[in-house]
Amino acid sequence: MVSRPELKAPPEIFYDGVEARKYTSSSRIIEIQAKLSERALELLALPDDGVPRLLLDIGCGSGLSGETLSENGHQWIGLDISLSMLDIALEREAKGDLLLKDMGQGLGLRSGVIDGAISISAVQWLCNADKSSHEPRLRLKAFFGSLYRCLARGGRAVFQVYPECLAQRELILSSAMRAGFAGGVVVDYPHSSKSRKEYLVLTCGPPSINTELPKAKLEDEESCSGDESSRDEENQTVSISDQHRPRKKQKTTKKGKGREWVLKKKEQMRRKGNAVPLDTKYTARKRKARF
Repeated sequence: MVSRPELKAPPEIFYDGVEARKYTSSSRIIEIQAKLSERALELLALPDDGVPRLLLDIGCGSGLSGETLSENGHQWIGLDISLSMLDIALEREAKGDLLLKDMGQGLGLRSGVIDGAISISAVQWLCNADKSSHEPRLRLKAFFGSLYRCLARGGRAVFQVYPECLAQRELILSSAMRAGFAGGVVVDYPHSSKSRKEYLVLTCGPPSINTELPKAKLEDEESCSGDESSRDEENQTVSISDQHRPRKKQKTTKKGKGREWVLKKKEQMRRKGNAVPLDTKYTARKRKARF
């Protein structure tokens, strides 16, 4: 199984000069990026009136997804945390305006100026604490809050994501909901291990008839309606437009940290270059109380 890049290093470190050039020169990745970007643009459901829109490409990388936006006649602003990726985008003469920015610190754009936003394989990076100062919930809150403010009312944001687990998906969804978005998850080809893709489709503003989820693609090219399958894992769409009711606070237990948690923390310390004792069968073993 291929290791997830967000588990190897922070994006600004993982996508260095070598990795960024390798990523951009891969014909397979270029083809995949084009398909994902086309689908994200389709899910944005922009008016078909021939008027160019100002779109935001979050985690734009070397500008592969931005090419799709340009080819469809739109203007775009791209932001990424990797300087190496943005340098290659400049080499490739990307037509969008490029910003070096950490989306977890907020977007810093004027209110209501963006007509729509897309992101390909980027938002799940916010679920990782790459630094001691990083708190995923706070970073997601800053990101979705600033995105909500800069989007025009009724504008959509479509994020293609690879959540590591169900809890990570719920964390992203709940953060978007608290920022004021309506929408949910659309899963294309849900029963295919190779073609399955998840898209977080959000609308800026309160739930309405215009915030209904688009239809997902199935293996036989039939459509799966978001209304018919809200909260139905079988049909692979999840609606969050009805989750604005406050939740009861969950009781927390005083259970200690387990071995898995300790090993994970030790591995994080090693990646930061700290001297960490070797893992043994005694690691995280609970000691008997002696008096």
